Amino acid sequence: MDNFFEKVYEVVKQVPKGKVTTYGDVARAIGKPRASRQVGWALHCNPYFGIVPCHRVVFKDGSLSKGFAFGGSDVQKNMLLSEGVGFIDDKVDIKNYRW
Repeated sequence: MDNFFEKVYEVVKQVPKGKVTTYGDVARAIGKPRASRQVGWALHCNPYFGIVPCHRVVFKDGSLSKGFAFGGSDVQKNMLLSEGVGFIDDKVDIKNYRW
């Protein structure tokens, strides 16, 4: 596994239950502010389901990825709802739940 991916996983492991972060936030946290798409790819390839909470990473407007690796956006939404994350329509209430 490439070092970039491992850095992504380390940051995402820190996102607390009930909060979300964005792909761009993760990219900035690892010192690669223009690599948000690569962050998405790393999370799509996440080999640590249940350890790296990739469902807590969303787009900057609060929308969910249709390509969520573990079952699509409906599964991701249900996982977030079960942790107490609020939504406005089909987007995370990013203003109140961003980490």
